[in-house]
Amino acid sequence: MTKRVVWGALFGALAMLATGCGDECVDQFDCREKGTAPEGQTWSCNADNKCELRNLTPEPEVDAGTEVDAGTQVDAGTDAGTEMDAGTDAGTEMDAGTDAGTEMDAGTDAGMNVAKGGACTASSDCMAGLRCEAATCQSLLIAVTGNDGGTRALVTAYDVPGMTSLSSDGGTSAYPRFGPGGTQVAFVQGDVTAATAELAVRPVPLTAAAPTVLTTGGGARIRYMEWEPGNLIAWVRGSTGISTIAATGGTATQATANGTFPDWAPNGTDYAYSAAGTGILVSTGGGVPTPLAGSPTTGEQPHYNRVTSQLLFLANPDNMTVTFGTDVTPVLRLYSLPVTGGGTPTLLADRTSDAVTGGSVDSYIANPNWAPDGSWVAYVRAYYLNIAGAATLCGNTGAELCGDKPGNAIFLQRVNTTTGAAEGAPVLLANNATLPSFSPDGLFVAYVLGGQLNVQPIEPTTGAAAGPLITHPKDTYTVLTSEGDDHRPRWQPRQ
Repeated sequence: MTKRVVWGALFGALAMLATGCGDECVDQFDCREKGTAPEGQTWSCNADNKCELRNLTPEPEVDAGTEVDAGTQVDAGTDAGTEMDAGTDAGTEMDAGTDAGTEMDAGTDAGMNVAKGGACTASSDCMAGLRCEAATCQSLLIAVTGNDGGTRALVTAYDVPGMTSLSSDGGTSAYPRFGPGGTQVAFVQGDVTAATAELAVRPVPLTAAAPTVLTTGGGARIRYMEWEPGNLIAWVRGSTGISTIAATGGTATQATANGTFPDWAPNGTDYAYSAAGTGILVSTGGGVPTPLAGSPTTGEQPHYNRVTSQLLFLANPDNMTVTFGTDVTPVLRLYSLPVTGGGTPTLLADRTSDAVTGGSVDSYIANPNWAPDGSWVAYVRAYYLNIAGAATLCGNTGAELCGDKPGNAIFLQRVNTTTGAAEGAPVLLANNATLPSFSPDGLFVAYVLGGQLNVQPIEPTTGAAAGPLITHPKDTYTVLTSEGDDHRPRWQPRQ
């Protein structure tokens, strides 16, 4: 299966889907002919592929505010930087039409020296970005949700453009998640925004066989799904409460009555989540979840890494908010805290404020994610112009006082693996981009810029770019970001 022949040989029945002929748009960039939007708004491509005006901050989810934990939904505004004409990243881009990722030795060592297509007995034999599969080193896969006229759960080799839909019948699907070991991928299919949607799995490498349906939403939408490294698949029922099911099927179990943003610990059994008014809760050994000592009641979106005891999360301890149009957004900060015993949270990335004429240029933190070994954290800093309490995202009309500040910027922050404290200054990875995600070997960061999946090799000591940017052109699919962490790229495990 060298050069990912699997994508051609095993998918004759799974044709790539083209954009509908009657569509006015595929994404917001197709709406630029509409001209300049009114102040505080921008042109956007809606679910019917029609251009419409919307507030600069994405509107709340349909069920936000209707459930107990609606206050923990913070996707609104976190991806706002993708609503502008982002252009290209400041780094060097390349057309990844060839296997660009295999031409670099970034991060390799004596134990990772087998190139793509070479023989291997374990993934540790393979160079960065590769895993041992069928006794040969092959590209790691990335899973995203995209749109080509309909919502699709997609997988692609990280270094070779050409995304494949997981919907074997050409139907809609979303939220693909790999299982432990990387041999299965779960996703939601059917009407993915409705309670009738199905949770299904397929084997990896993919075959033309139909997906296996495990369960339906049971009266609520399936959201914020997580699997690897968990022993079970977990998801949020609508906007509050977590359910789980085994990958082999059976009866879904209600794990919690409230809460959202579940995340599995490395042992596959413990998990953390957040609940409005309570903050971060942790279940250990399958026990009843309890609040993490020291975590603020505004804590949300917890993330484990695979090595250290530090838990990553966002919080707004002084309840500061900013208003974009009619949308009120919490001004979040980024923290770490030991998951065993808790303690005093360590601030990793704070909000900022710089005075300008008549107001200030401020920022808050969104979409954090650990490197697997806990040595780095990636996050998005969202910049906005704040005039008398009314906010406009930088890079948009009416925010000229921002100067060269982008709406979104991805930073990498070095973290002490023992104390969980920041070490050194943050490193800028990309402007106008969002949803960073580390590869399982920690040597690449995937993110979304202007509807395209990008993959940047990094130097693991300094966080600097260690090779050309690999870009997956937006020729068939536009990669979605509108639901925040639900749309973060997920990497296939190496083991």
